[in-house]
Amino acid sequence: MGVAAIDVVSLSKTFRDLSGTIHALGPVSFQVNAGTFTCLLGPTGCGKTTLLRIIAGLDSPDEGHIALSPGQGTRNPVVGYVFQQGALFPWMTVRANIEFPLRAAGVERDSRAEKVQRMLEMVELEGFASSYPHQLSGGMQQRTALARSLVREPDVLLLDEPFSSLDTRTSQLLQGKLRELWQDRKTTVLFVTHNIEEAVYLAGEVLVLGHRPGRITRTQSIRLTEPRDRLSADFTGYLFNLRQTFEELI
Repeated sequence: MGVAAIDVVSLSKTFRDLSGTIHALGPVSFQVNAGTFTCLLGPTGCGKTTLLRIIAGLDSPDEGHIALSPGQGTRNPVVGYVFQQGALFPWMTVRANIEFPLRAAGVERDSRAEKVQRMLEMVELEGFASSYPHQLSGGMQQRTALARSLVREPDVLLLDEPFSSLDTRTSQLLQGKLRELWQDRKTTVLFVTHNIEEAVYLAGEVLVLGHRPGRITRTQSIRLTEPRDRLSADFTGYLFNLRQTFEELI
């Protein structure tokens, strides 16, 4: 039994506006062990983003609670977050965007420069350090956002459908890069997606969220040989199995 880096207990969220009350989420309970890669898979509108934002502290639940841990020790965990559209600062260069979390954390200048350079090399953007977001392709923008989220070496990395707006080839290339970075660092990852193939390729465990109000309807462990092959019989088997579950939700 691993150490839980994310512990979600009986979480619920309701939104109220002029049109009425929407019970968006819950109750939801689950754990993500330290150093694992978990995908939260579900149809559009099932509360995946709401759940991720609550875990990140960007929204508050109506009921339940969340505990985040670095996996070892008692310090407050460092959390990274990648938005669906990257959310880069348009007035900052690639280098400045990646450096921003370090500046905010008060990291001294020489150390910032070293860490940023390492991240630029890791996401293969060394030649675009002085470029602005509008000068980058969608894939390059998301690589910058990924580098910015990783530069502080987070204990927990939360990603909200970061590749959903990209073409298939670029999306698959970045999925490969993300999995490579995870294998190197073993950061705890919770990745939100509605793409079944993406979930099978990336995750060690998939949590399936049902229609609103979102609840965990199935937990599926993914055990595949590395490097993962999208055309293998085992991969196709997981894909078919999860697709059946997904179709039952529709």
